Amino acid sequence: MNLSGKWGLFLGPILFLIVLNLPFEMVSEKGDTVIAVALWMIIWWITEAVSISVTALLPLLLFPLLKIMEIDEVGANYGSPIIFLFFGGFVLALALEKVNLHKRIALNIIKVTGTTPNRVVLGFMIATASLSMWISNTATTVVMLPIAMSVIGLLINDEDGFTKSDKNFALSVMLGIAFSANAGGVATVIGTPPNSVMIGLLENEYGIEISFVKWMVIGVPFSALMIWISYLVLVKWMFPNTQVKFTASKEIIGQELKKLGPLSGKEKMVLVIFVVTVFLWIFRTVINGIFPDLKLNDTMISMLAAIATFSIPYNLKKGDFIIDWKDTQKLAWGILILFGGGLALAKGMSVSGIVDMVSLAIANSNISILFTAVLLITLMLFMTELMSNVALIAVLAPVVAGIAIGLDLPILYLLIPVTIASSCAFMLPMATPPNAIVFASGYIKVSEMARVGIILNCIAILILVLMFKFVIPLIF
Repeated sequence: MNLSGKWGLFLGPILFLIVLNLPFEMVSEKGDTVIAVALWMIIWWITEAVSISVTALLPLLLFPLLKIMEIDEVGANYGSPIIFLFFGGFVLALALEKVNLHKRIALNIIKVTGTTPNRVVLGFMIATASLSMWISNTATTVVMLPIAMSVIGLLINDEDGFTKSDKNFALSVMLGIAFSANAGGVATVIGTPPNSVMIGLLENEYGIEISFVKWMVIGVPFSALMIWISYLVLVKWMFPNTQVKFTASKEIIGQELKKLGPLSGKEKMVLVIFVVTVFLWIFRTVINGIFPDLKLNDTMISMLAAIATFSIPYNLKKGDFIIDWKDTQKLAWGILILFGGGLALAKGMSVSGIVDMVSLAIANSNISILFTAVLLITLMLFMTELMSNVALIAVLAPVVAGIAIGLDLPILYLLIPVTIASSCAFMLPMATPPNAIVFASGYIKVSEMARVGIILNCIAILILVLMFKFVIPLIF
């Protein structure tokens, strides 16, 4: 454990006890209690004194003890439909990974985009983003990294050695993978955890539902734009690689595909399940229109996909299925608990009157709506460089909702760009797992990542503010 973790381990409960025993009220008796719990959670989340998932269990213990909510009311947040939507997504991703279909998809995308240096960078970025929409950005980066390292290896061992232009190419590929993994996850509800935390909050607290396809209407254009801008900043501005010449990258992609062999029976089955699931997510409202009694929702579709991967036999005689329950050892269970903790904290803020207090304070101030949006988006984007974006959204999303109510603004207008901002961490290696993974490759210095990252962070803020002002009001 690092020094901040050791400090945080004790500072969290100490601050909790101090706030709990203040001689005056900040909000109300119940409100102050929730603030005390929230402070403990924030300190542990920021310092990572214990696992962020363990921290997310605190409301389950403290809220009933402190008479904020009954245990069954708190527990319901950990079993919210949005958590099972993500569980189904995780299982589907697990199936894609187990049969190596994700690698085949990535390699074929790179093969199609071409093998000139800039096209290779673009191919890696498109492939990474395409996978990150459906499987975790960490898993996506882990898949892409060895392929990228093989291609870079060609440049190190060629006739002219590892030149400045070769180094720029390596930087562009590595940073392109990290940035595309981060931005690609924004495209779908299951692409990155903050999206699900926000959608869960909206459903649980405000009865607002955002369908899978409705989110994609906002998410896909933002992802595509951010990835295209990242590509241009990397290869045209920061790290141009005009002198790079190599032809063997096509051979490497071919060799990697050859290793995978022809499409296996299990891959075909997973591909069918995946395509059917995405089809149902996209056309759910049309299907419900034709069959109104069906009342199909995104969570049900997600669970259908999960159950299908466990129960459709590949070889009935041998009892061979696509995935078995033991495969779920690799599942990100901690993230599911983290969702539950975030939703429980949001519920605590709501029932204790904290959200109402924030709404009232904002309503009585003369603060500019645009200034507030810019401030919140910027705050979220730079804070997410230093702490878990899921934990950050869990704490700040209810507050942002309260601010939107206080400004007499539809909650979605403010909450969507602020949530997307939490996935735009481009500056530091510790900000997201993809950043950390590519940094560990040894081809990137912190200063190089920060130099490009600060530019992309500022561009992301500008795009999100424009979305807040002009795009989101048209769609929602």
